[in-house]
Amino acid sequence: MNDIQDRRDIEHLVRLFYERATKDTLIGHYFTSVVPINWDEHIPTIVSFWENILFQTGAYKGGMLFKHMNLNYLSAFKPAHFDRWVDIWENTVNELFSGERAEEAKFRANSIAIIMQTKLGVYPPENKK
Repeated sequence: MNDIQDRRDIEHLVRLFYERATKDTLIGHYFTSVVPINWDEHIPTIVSFWENILFQTGAYKGGMLFKHMNLNYLSAFKPAHFDRWVDIWENTVNELFSGERAEEAKFRANSIAIIMQTKLGVYPPENKK
């Protein structure tokens, strides 16, 4: 199995991830009913995001936190939502790729989930102050 080599590989990964995430009973509604997503715009944006993370291209020009703040306002995130997102991402990466960049993609997804939860104030009830 090959490692993630280029933008084409990332696009394949992202498309398969969203195919699964949109059908997921726990997080699918964020992609299908909470906000209307223009997939023709969203997919290239997310591919650029991951391309920047894995290849330092500078291709992504942000606003990720603000967009997720809006989602959280419309339908509050819970830790389980982030856990599921990471699980689907990791399973998709593992199915398609093996190597240093694949490991980096999984590591960074976990980091992103932790950072997003922290910035959005999403904590398990026992950790709330």
